[in-house]
Amino acid sequence: MTDQDLGRIVDLLTRQVSHWQGPRWAAPAATGDGTRGDAVYHLVQRLADLAADVEGRVRQEVPRLDNDASLPDQLRVVAADLVAADPAPEILVVAATDVAAVRAVL
Repeated sequence: MTDQDLGRIVDLLTRQVSHWQGPRWAAPAATGDGTRGDAVYHLVQRLADLAADVEGRVRQEVPRLDNDASLPDQLRVVAADLVAADPAPEILVVAATDVAAVRAVL
């Protein structure tokens, strides 16, 4: 697994959802509790946590913005932060698997 592989799966997800309006974000996710927006937000948080762990920083809560349409941008940023932290390949596998799992429930 490479950073390019992670970038590709993040790009697929962001292209899938970047045009969504409020009602699509508010719809229930296919599995689990919560909405599609919740699923993507939790993914953003998990990737941010992975980046913090790789960098040896304290994990911090990613702000949940008022408009879920901002989630694709947040996802791109935290994924880029994770790649910039130069994680081990197994961390990239975890991240890519998580992104793919969220894509599957949307």
